[in-house]
Amino acid sequence: MAHAAPTTGSLPTSPPTDAVARGDNRVIWLLLAAAFVAILNETTMGVAIPHLIVDLGITAVDAQWLTTAFMLTMAVVIPTTGFLLQRFGTRASFIAAMSLFSAGTLVALLSPGFPLLVVARVIQASGTAIMMPLLMTTLMTIVPPHARGRMMGRVSVVMALAPAIGPTMAGLVLDTLGWRWIFAIVLPIALVSLAVGARWIHDVGERSHARIDVLSIVLSAFGFGGIVFGLSQIGAGAHGGDAAASSASLATTTLIASLSVGVAALALFVWRQVVLQRTGSALLDLRVFRIPTFALSVAQFAVLSLAFFGTITVLPLFLQNAVGLSALDTGLVVLPGALAMGLAGPFIGRIYDRWGTRVLLVPAALLTVALLWVFASLTETTPVWELVVIQTLLSLGLALAFTPLFTASLGSLPVSLYSHGSAVVSTVQQVAGAAGIAVMITIMNAGFVSAQAAGAATPVSWAEGARTAFLFAAIAAIPTIVGAFLIRKPADGVEVPPGH
Repeated sequence: MAHAAPTTGSLPTSPPTDAVARGDNRVIWLLLAAAFVAILNETTMGVAIPHLIVDLGITAVDAQWLTTAFMLTMAVVIPTTGFLLQRFGTRASFIAAMSLFSAGTLVALLSPGFPLLVVARVIQASGTAIMMPLLMTTLMTIVPPHARGRMMGRVSVVMALAPAIGPTMAGLVLDTLGWRWIFAIVLPIALVSLAVGARWIHDVGERSHARIDVLSIVLSAFGFGGIVFGLSQIGAGAHGGDAAASSASLATTTLIASLSVGVAALALFVWRQVVLQRTGSALLDLRVFRIPTFALSVAQFAVLSLAFFGTITVLPLFLQNAVGLSALDTGLVVLPGALAMGLAGPFIGRIYDRWGTRVLLVPAALLTVALLWVFASLTETTPVWELVVIQTLLSLGLALAFTPLFTASLGSLPVSLYSHGSAVVSTVQQVAGAAGIAVMITIMNAGFVSAQAAGAATPVSWAEGARTAFLFAAIAAIPTIVGAFLIRKPADGVEVPPGH
């Protein structure tokens, strides 16, 4: 394996000598705006589901398909984006992504009932799945190495601010206008992004003319889709109650079958990619894992995603069911952390560009693990101001990690593997996030049921369940402390995998 000499992470890099061209910079801003709209749309659905249950006359189990179908579609489409971006280029991929997203939003707006609304969510997810890999691949292709941290900081702003604004916006719209207006507000923004992007975005990087392997798509769909669906069944109905108990047998059967099919199909998918990458025609080129910096960064990212997505799912349940806050107050508790995470992104990116990874990853890991342990000690009487401080500090700790991990992982790859690396990172985030949510919801429910059986009051039982789930996240995050010392910022060159 050939290695470019990596920096130590403790010495400043040389002063920049080039910058992003004006046209390329415009492309990045357009992609950032489109990604913001897509993520904003996704974060509004959780708040809208209670209203949809009433307006559409559906059950909570039915309503869950509005998020499950979206998540499944993302899991199926994202692994294909590495090939699609190389095959069709930046402009065509952007137009396809925003056209699908806009079409799905229009169908959702006009949907007369639940079945078509689920279809609309699938169409939306097909476009959303392309956007983040497209953004990261384009950024890595056109931004010089010395400025990538700063640019990835912009991505962090999008990934943090959209989830911060989404629930608050949805709450206001739902209370005053109704659920259809969520899509009515997003649709014109999406259409404008599509029109402007079609006018100004141009292809960047090299194109591939390899033929798509249909068998790989099928195996990818059953592999990643089966695993994500199986994981979603772990937490299905995991809030206690008779309905969850009565469907336990069916859920267990579905869980085992889905995970079994998913694991088997994923193993065949990996074998198929190893064979196809010898001729450069793999749907998802797995040679990215031969590069130590990428493999370590993705592993670190997976652990943090598991802990992060699980925690932000359990925390609102703790705040509402144990502390007794309203949905609006819950949103206000987590809002400062999300805003701090987004606003800190560009500054963290500049630190990465100048000083490398360790100065960010080491304090990030220590802070994240320490605060998750603090979460594991919360009670139903914990003051709200203390919850705001803890959540904000945790968000800052995660912000310190995500930007350098994104940048170091993709920066260690040769240009020809950027799109495949972006697809891998997005897929890992999707699967690890689904695992974190499923496992922590299940652990929380087990703790709740145990406390209820012991005669504890309902708020105390919810607090006990949440503490158990947070403890799992704290233990799971401990390996990131070791990983923080091992990951280095790539030099301006890249590590080239054998046989590439």
